[in-house]
Amino acid sequence: MPKIDLNKVPRRQASIYPEPYASQMAGRSWRPLAEAAGLTQFGVNIVHLEPGAPASLRHWHLREDEFAMVLTGELVLVEDDGETVMRSGDCAAWKAGEANAHHFVNRSDTPASFLVVGTSHPDEVATYGDVDMMIHMQGGEPRFTYHDGSTWAGPRDLPTKGDQK
Repeated sequence: MPKIDLNKVPRRQASIYPEPYASQMAGRSWRPLAEAAGLTQFGVNIVHLEPGAPASLRHWHLREDEFAMVLTGELVLVEDDGETVMRSGDCAAWKAGEANAHHFVNRSDTPASFLVVGTSHPDEVATYGDVDMMIHMQGGEPRFTYHDGSTWAGPRDLPTKGDQK
């Protein structure tokens, strides 16, 4: 197995999200390790978060399992049921299809990083928990919709629990 030279794997910073969500990812970068090794069946990334940065919008995957391990610093894991402080060596995992929107946020005053490993399903759907948006990945191409399946045309508020019928 060839060794991956981390110094040769460039950090990426772009976001696939449409605005205004893409700019909310400032302070996040990642190194795509699985891609650098030519792997196709699962993704492996080291994600770096500057103070105040989120790793993503809170989301859950329909077809992809996800595993994360904090490497450096301190992060806050935000899930549907609350928040958990995570430190170096702490791990979390989410089974495909379980609707538990989650993400990491760096609320500390120093940079932090985590390793994330997940299935690479060619036709994936991720649902965002705090915004009315879903992403449908087909053949590597994203398509954004609202939770009701209609074409996404910009941010709109989610109904509050009292408004849901």
